[in-house]
This record gives sequence, C-alpha cells and structure tokens, in this order.
Amino acid sequence: MSSWTVRLVSGDHSFPVEGEETVVEAALRAGIAISYGCTNGSCGDCRARVVSGQVKKVRAHDYALTETEKLAGYALLCSVTPESDLVVDTNVAEHPDQIPMQDISTTVRGTERPNPDVLIMRLQTPRTRRLRFLAGQHVQLEMDNGAVSTTQPLANCPCDDRNLILHLNAQDDDPFVRHCFEQTRNGDTVEVHGPFGDFVLPDEKPRPLLFLAADTGFAPVRSLVEHVLAQENTEDIDLLWVANNSTGHYQGNLCRAWQDAIDNFHYRGLEWESGSDARSLRSLLDNALQGISRPADRYAFIAGPASFVQVAREAALATGVHPEHQRTFETGHLHIREG
Repeated sequence: MSSWTVRLVSGDHSFPVEGEETVVEAALRAGIAISYGCTNGSCGDCRARVVSGQVKKVRAHDYALTETEKLAGYALLCSVTPESDLVVDTNVAEHPDQIPMQDISTTVRGTERPNPDVLIMRLQTPRTRRLRFLAGQHVQLEMDNGAVSTTQPLANCPCDDRNLILHLNAQDDDPFVRHCFEQTRNGDTVEVHGPFGDFVLPDEKPRPLLFLAADTGFAPVRSLVEHVLAQENTEDIDLLWVANNSTGHYQGNLCRAWQDAIDNFHYRGLEWESGSDARSLRSLLDNALQGISRPADRYAFIAGPASFVQVAREAALATGVHPEHQRTFETGHLHIREG
C-alpha cells in the first residue's frame, strides 16, 4: 500500500495519506480541520492549490474547476489522492470563529442504553452534507418542527463528521431529552444548527492535558480525547471521570482501552454519591489529583454540571493548573448539597 505525506502551508501541518484515501479523509483522520463542505465533490469548498507534487482523481465530482484554476494547480481535495509527497495551500481552522454556522437535517440512525439513565443517540447527516466542527463543541437540536429543542455537546471526533453522537441523561430536566427517552425512533428527523463553543484545544504546541468530567459531561471530553489521539499527541493525558451510581461510567471500558493502548494516557473512574456535599467532592478530586505531573504546564478541560465545574476548577487551581489554562462546559443533572 502506498503512503505519501501531505504538508499544508497554513500552520505547517503534515499528515500521511494511506492507499487511495482522499486528502480530506486523511487530514480529518489526522485531526486537522482543513476547509471542506460536502466531501462528495459537489460544493467546491475543499478546492485548494497543490504547490508541489502530483495527485490523481479517485472520485467523480460535479463541481467544475475553471481553466484558470486548473492551470494554477487547483484540485478538489475530497476527490484526489497523492501520487507523490504534496505541499498544499489551504486554510486550516484553528479557532471556533473559523468554522461556519451550518443547518443540517439529520436522521436518527440508532440508540443505545448502556444503563436506564443514559441514552446514546446517533444522528447521521445526508451524504451531501457533513457537519464541520472542532472537537469539544456543541450544537442546537430541534425535533417535531421546533416543538422540542435543546443544546447538547457532540461526543464524536470531527474525523467522523457524518455520524454525530449525543450522550443524554435521564436526570436532565429537559423536554428534548425526555422526548428522546420516551418517543424518539430510528428514522426520526433532528435539525442540527451549529457548531458553538470554545471548549476546544488551544492553538499552540502540544501540552500535557487534564480532563475532568462528571456524568454525561464525558461526552465533549470523549470528543476531545479522540481528537488528541488522532493527532498522536505525545504529551501526558489524565482523565478523571466522576459518576454517580445511576449514571455510572457507561463507557469506562473505552477509557480503559485508551489507557491500555497509550503509554502516556491515565484514566481514573471516581464514584460519586448523588446529593453528597461540595466538601466531599472536593476531597475526592484533591485525592485523585495528587501526583499529577507538570500541573503548571497543563490545560484542564472540565465538563459537567455547574456545581461540579465550580468545585473542579478550584481543585485544579489548587493543584497548580493556571486559571487561564482552564476551559469549562456546563451540563445539568448533578446535585451537590451546600456545605
């Protein structure tokens, strides 16, 4: 199987292309958010100038490059694969404001209940539309012509931009979530608008990372972790997942698989009794954070209910994580008593 390297002028990113996968497919697999739209050769959003190297067409496309573009070396990156190492001039999204707002009608393609209080729902976009987003972002969702709506984080890596994953919690007092638990079936339509949010990786050299999640706050953390792993980040990664006895660590096996496969990945699942006070949660986190290496160098990503986020931010700060290196995403449903 042939393997070539593509280097992007913007940001000096590089990634391998295996076999006859397209340049867009290889970039997304490597965790690089290059410009693209439909990925089937219809929109032209992925057209870019090949500065050096040769490509060949492996997929038919409807979008027609102009003669001027052809002479300048432009190609549709979703339709070509390299025949040599390439240098390509294309934009790479590094910040949320570089991702356009999108409205896509998706279809429910599957649901799974790892336990009675958690529903994992999979949405699929049309073949001609993909949701372009950064890992850790969230979207607005509507069903039944807008009768029920919500905002939820995406749990999947941007590399799988057609298959969107939601983690829904039965304890969340949200009409959309209740509708999904009680009525949603395969084939139903869900309108997606977005993406939103700055719960994303920093645009700088790799740093050691700390992830703190509570209950289904694991969803955006999973998106981020999968994206980091796709980038082959060699820095230390620590994940602490706090879960109560009803929600549980519903994808704990996945976290343990990450730990088994990656030398510098460390996972701890922490048990939490819903209704316990903030002091006991702080003690739980303080104990778990003991021994975290290089805290001053780390970025911390904290996702969960507001009450958890507040305590976790204080614990991370006490450990040595700089406040400007903390990013948070708030969900609902965890109850913490005062005191």
